[in-house]
Amino acid sequence: MSIEDYYEYHAREYFDATAFLNLENLYPFFLNELPSDGRILDAGSGSGRDTKAFRERGFDVTSVEPSEALARLAERFTGQSPIRRTFLDLDFNCEFDGVWACASLLHVPKHQIGVVLHRLADALKPEGVMFASFKEGRGERTTEDGRFFAYYSPNEFRKIVRANGRFDELAFLRTSEMRSLKQTAPWIAFVLRKNDCDNAPDQI
Repeated sequence: MSIEDYYEYHAREYFDATAFLNLENLYPFFLNELPSDGRILDAGSGSGRDTKAFRERGFDVTSVEPSEALARLAERFTGQSPIRRTFLDLDFNCEFDGVWACASLLHVPKHQIGVVLHRLADALKPEGVMFASFKEGRGERTTEDGRFFAYYSPNEFRKIVRANGRFDELAFLRTSEMRSLKQTAPWIAFVLRKNDCDNAPDQI
């Protein structure tokens, strides 16, 4: 089962587990770097939880979600229809003040993450800001339910960002699992600012 298939078949289960999680402690690290009426790309918007929260704060939000079934649930929840695209299909150009990639880039294989970071940098305006979060760990694996995950240590992801050359680090956060008390692996998150460099994208 591919990652897209998982969210098609388990859309309601995933929506119910994530739509009402409280991320209020994380939002300020990202939103405080944006203009009050800024444009946000919610990249891998899932249930629409964060799209809804940002819109309620007055931001102009474009959400992107490749799963058709999950996007339909998110549309009913937020009143806004997500664009159906994968990260590799993104073709925005200097349109957003911020990119929110919460627990979504972890589904990107590591050999593709350089290209995806370039696509997200392209989507940002000069000095735009990106939030990206991952499960902390090493390597890659496909779980029993068929989902693919890429795990990062803080230093590993920092090396990727440096090699990519499009972002500077503003903040680093370590948080705990919010969906299950049985899962104790920590999460890591980075707040990055787009710099003026525009290196050629890495090969897939």
